[in-house]
Amino acid sequence: MSSGKSGPPPLPEPLAVAVADSHTHLDMQDGTPEEGLARAAAVGVTTVVQVGCDLPGSRWAADLAAAHEPVWAAVALHPNEAPRIVLGDPDGWSGQRRAPGGLPALEDALAEIDALAARPEVRAVGETGLDHFRTGPEGAEVQEKSFRRHIAIAKRHGKALVIHDREAHDDVLRVLEEEGAPERTVFHCYSGDAAMAKVCAERGYYMSFAGNVTFKSAQPLRDALAVAPLDLVLVETDAPFLTPAPYRGRPNAPYLIPVTLRAMAQAKGVTEDELAAAVAANTARAFDY
Repeated sequence: MSSGKSGPPPLPEPLAVAVADSHTHLDMQDGTPEEGLARAAAVGVTTVVQVGCDLPGSRWAADLAAAHEPVWAAVALHPNEAPRIVLGDPDGWSGQRRAPGGLPALEDALAEIDALAARPEVRAVGETGLDHFRTGPEGAEVQEKSFRRHIAIAKRHGKALVIHDREAHDDVLRVLEEEGAPERTVFHCYSGDAAMAKVCAERGYYMSFAGNVTFKSAQPLRDALAVAPLDLVLVETDAPFLTPAPYRGRPNAPYLIPVTLRAMAQAKGVTEDELAAAVAANTARAFDY
């Protein structure tokens, strides 16, 4: 692998205790999934949760998990995908223009997510939730409707719920309270502060931290991590996004989990092995392995 400043970062020192990447997008990364899984396994990342963001991506995630034991699938319409289906948008996940499909198209898409969630290799419904950063007021109602439907799907199939929460903390917590959260709920790429972490802890929600916890500007995230109970903490890449320091701006991948986990252990004041053991147990419990 290239070690140039714009190429993939080098493999880090392997972890002594194997862990899982609780949220990744292998379909958006360079190389084959098999190559990505092999690099991850070489550094002690022996399981990845492949997350779908639309119907093609969710089908792909389920099929990949069916073919590869180290892969667990999560299926959903991303919070920004539901408004695109109903209202139309030139910048969908596929990069292709989409004409408005209306609510019937959303219902058809949700029905397929429901069917995919029944498959045994699918361990979670997500990423779903609310995104007030990219979806404006015109899409808010559709986005919340989709979120509520995903919560129901997760509960119906006994699967974990994986939350995407971007600049929508209060509304996400409100909807979860109103609908009744599934028994296992994961805040992917946790972005709240320490006060919100205490609320999540009280409700038993898992908090998954990504590479942005290593950024210099991310002290509020490190403060949240410090107060999060050890038995509710997960680690993820959200690759190819959020590459941890000192590799920020270069491609992210599951094999970089050790970089983030080591920074997390330092912020939390525990040893690397202690955090890795907790994360491994938490991930298995959260995704009901």
